[in-house]
Amino acid sequence: MLQSAQLRPHYSAFLRPGRVLLTGHSHQAWPDAARDGQLEAFDDAARLADEKWGAAFAAADAVRAYVGRCLDCPPSQIALAASTHELVTRMLSACDLAKRPHLVTTTGEFHAITRQLRRAKGLIDVTWVDARPVATLAERLAAAVTERTAAVLVSTVQFETSERVPGLPELVRAARAKGAEVLLDAYHAFGCVPFTVAELGAQDAFVVGGGYKYAQWGEGNCFMRVPPRPFEPVLTGWFAGFGDLAHARGEAVSWGATGAERFAGSTYDPTSHYRARAVIRFFTREGLTIARLRELSLKQTTRIIELLDGLDVVTPREPDERGGFVSVRLPDAAAAAQRLHALGVVVDHRGDLLRLGPAPYTLDEEIERGCRALIAAVG
Repeated sequence: MLQSAQLRPHYSAFLRPGRVLLTGHSHQAWPDAARDGQLEAFDDAARLADEKWGAAFAAADAVRAYVGRCLDCPPSQIALAASTHELVTRMLSACDLAKRPHLVTTTGEFHAITRQLRRAKGLIDVTWVDARPVATLAERLAAAVTERTAAVLVSTVQFETSERVPGLPELVRAARAKGAEVLLDAYHAFGCVPFTVAELGAQDAFVVGGGYKYAQWGEGNCFMRVPPRPFEPVLTGWFAGFGDLAHARGEAVSWGATGAERFAGSTYDPTSHYRARAVIRFFTREGLTIARLRELSLKQTTRIIELLDGLDVVTPREPDERGGFVSVRLPDAAAAAQRLHALGVVVDHRGDLLRLGPAPYTLDEEIERGCRALIAAVG
């Protein structure tokens, strides 16, 4: 098993005396190698100026290749963007919403989906399926799909409770049988819970995620796996036809060679991909495979659940049923998070749920300190 103490020297910039970071489900510490990636991006820009894009695309290709290996799909199926919001809206714009003006989602989705769909009220019909109980969620989502449904959007791990959603392959089959697209939000699984496209039953579905959390890539590193079918999104950036940039412009809109390239945006800051590539190299060098990270994560979250046994822990106790963090329901989660922060224990909250997320560099004694502080804060 990975040894947290042996990893800590590689995180010298983030790990400070007296501060316990239990935000592994949100913003993990970056390894020192991330700084090297950022400096490399600056140096390439200074050296190459406007000719830097070849080097920048190489960094993006390294990110795309790593995601492809993790998901066990060709890198050509991976579209990149700064946020999942960009990718989700482009995906929805590729649906025929005029003929199928109906979407199905859950009450447990992250704001990137929830906020946008609520703002679409009056423009499109949205069915909000109750996220609880999670055991029957996929079945209830499938039952809500009709011939008018353009897409189903659902997380693989719920961002509030860390519950893994079962039955997704059956949901994908049922929705695709009626002609609806499926988008699986795997942000709270990527880098923490091993999965492949095949294991999700997503061979004919979209999968979105990013490296801001468990992968330690920082901001600007999101991806979408695109099923191998032709799409023509309405929301499209000029990088989606980058190869035709030098050609004369006509009425027709050109597209990139791969399906995923059709979901590209426009000019972006490539520093994020340099940083991600540097972290990927660090993970590879240190043997930080997702399987080994999962083993350590389960040990850590099990310990948190044991220590907080007297509180209202809503995250599943069964290892196979949970993601990489633990949520506790409290009367005033915000106040508890503030009290912990004053003691040097950094956590976060969503509504009445306080979330504790360990990371590979989190020591056992830090977990114990954080849990003891929480018990004292709410006692």
